Amino acid sequence: MQNDEEKPIEPVFRNGTVTVVGVVLSFSLGFLTQWASNPLPWNMGDLPAVILLAIGILLQMRALWDFLHLRSLQPKVYERATRVFFIGVMVIGSGVFAALIADFVEMISKAA
Repeated sequence: MQNDEEKPIEPVFRNGTVTVVGVVLSFSLGFLTQWASNPLPWNMGDLPAVILLAIGILLQMRALWDFLHLRSLQPKVYERATRVFFIGVMVIGSGVFAALIADFVEMISKAA
């Protein structure tokens, strides 16, 4: 008799997850692209945001890579990829917040 842990993930469920990861990754890349074309010049204060965004995007890409393999139908692999994806989303969120703060500080310093 098999445990619930040993049952493979349903391919349809996994395909939905791949779609979600792809959409969120595209939004992350889109934010980085939009921010890069911001008219405010970049400076060293933007570096933490860039690093966080890059790390978050790499984690999301890693999760997508893992989800695209057939082995992601194994519950342990699926759960690990899901954790990596959520960590990537949290890091991206931190990077977006850091970018907003950097832009706000830059705008205030130019206004003063």
